[in-house]
Amino acid sequence: MVFEEKMIMNGEPEDEEEEEEEEEEEEDMVDPLETMRLKCAETEHCVHTQERLEDCETRVGSRSSTAEDCTEELFDFLHARDHCVSHKLFHSVK
Repeated sequence: MVFEEKMIMNGEPEDEEEEEEEEEEEEDMVDPLETMRLKCAETEHCVHTQERLEDCETRVGSRSSTAEDCTEELFDFLHARDHCVSHKLFHSVK
């Protein structure tokens, strides 16, 4: 009876181990979309569009007042990156 009371008061040790394993598994999970986006951002076309975006941001940031924004350059970069991702991502999904 004393053993049962200790288990009720302290919980079973096996439960704690299972909870720790579940937490470790959650930490190890990596989103394949983010991995693909990083790889695709390093391709030649994406690097070129990202450089254009950075140049635009520098130009706009150096002016005190301007009507220019970098929306077009941002969309060009995102389109190039996502186009690359779309060809690779679904081949890795099971």
